[in-house]
This record gives sequence, structure tokens and C-alpha cells, in this order.
Amino acid sequence: MTTPCSCPFPAVPPARAMKRGSSFVKARSLIIVTLALASTACGGRKEFQDGGVYTRRTVCPQVAIPAATGDVTMFDPAGRTDAAAIDVVATMTNVRSTCSEGADAIVSSATFDVVAVRRTAGEARSVVIPYFDIAMQAGSQVVAKRVGGVAVNFPAGSIRGSGRGGAQIRISRAATSLPASVRAELTKERKAGDVNAAVDPLSDPAIRTAVARATFEHLIGFQLTNEQLRYNATR
Repeated sequence: MTTPCSCPFPAVPPARAMKRGSSFVKARSLIIVTLALASTACGGRKEFQDGGVYTRRTVCPQVAIPAATGDVTMFDPAGRTDAAAIDVVATMTNVRSTCSEGADAIVSSATFDVVAVRRTAGEARSVVIPYFDIAMQAGSQVVAKRVGGVAVNFPAGSIRGSGRGGAQIRISRAATSLPASVRAELTKERKAGDVNAAVDPLSDPAIRTAVARATFEHLIGFQLTNEQLRYNATR
């Protein structure tokens, strides 16, 4: 497992998460991801076989940009938030991820592009924008966090710039494994006519909790200040 994190980041308002179906709600210092356990935690890949519909669960974490953290607006002079003071506007996009399943660990790697526009064209310029890289467990617990910086380069005479960044988390394979009793309940064959044939095993709080605990997400976004988050929420 990656090193535990004690570095919270600001909460964000409910909004869309890029390429994922999780919804984000406010919390004091963490982004809380509400897992749709029946599909999200189990990977969403379904197969129709004798005895019912089977959903394959993946141990690879889902990669997403939390709502309201995929854009950043920088002002000059600092302290102003009017349109005339906008210096650079940047967006995180083109997130691509790979997952490596080892005997002892699951490694999730991701790359992303940052595209930006500056207020005026001028001399060549480079702007370093901070971003976070988070491993989240059970939809609410940040177990590791790293803050890095991506350099956005503006060519001379151009208002447009770009950069590329990368992120990686490492998760203990044991942490992604379900207890044998839970696996047995989830994979138990249910036939028509059985008393529990139509009962979703995830309706059992103990099973739902176990699945959530073994489910991880890999979250990437700009490391925003409280003022930048408020600006994103109100613009």
C-alpha cells in the first residue's frame, strides 16, 4: 500500500466526474465518492449464464477526475477574481490509465494532458500547476496522497500552451481481496424458485461493506485553493 496520507484537500460541490458514474458530495476535508456497488464496485461487466446474470469484479482501481477539480483559473494580480484579472485558464483532459496486477500489489498508472490559455501572447513562458494523485478506499477514505506539478509551456507569440503529467498508485493485493465467506455468498448459484433467488446479495450490509472496503479508486485533479474551488463552483 502507498504511504498513508495526512494531507486533506478541500471539498467540492456535487458535479460530474469525468468518464465515471460516481457522484461527489460535500465533506469537510475530503471528496466523498458514493459508490454504486452493484455496478461500480464489480466492474460493470455482465454475463448471462445458466442460473442468472453474473457481474465480474475487477481489483483494478477506477481512474477519474473528481468534480470541480479538472479546471483551474489563475489570476494576476492575486486577490482579484474579475474577468480582467484572469491570467491563465487550464483544463485537465485525455486521462489514460493502465493497471498491472502483480502477485503482491496492484499498480494503477495514469497520464493526462493539460491544455491552457493565457491572457496575452508574449514571450515564451512556463507555468507549473500543482495536481494531486490519490488512492481512495471504500469511496470515502483517502489512504494515500501525493502532490506534484505539471509544467505548461506557452510558445512565444501564442496564447495557447500545453503540458503532460503522470500519476501512479500502488495497492496491496491483499487489500483488494474479498473474504472467502463473502466470495461464496456473491458467487452462490441461485435458481428460479429458490427463496433467495431474487435477493441481491449486496442488500446485506455486511457484504456491501466488505465489497466497498476492497474497492479502490485512483483520483487525479488540480490541487486547488479554497478560493479556486469557490470560483469553479460559482462561475
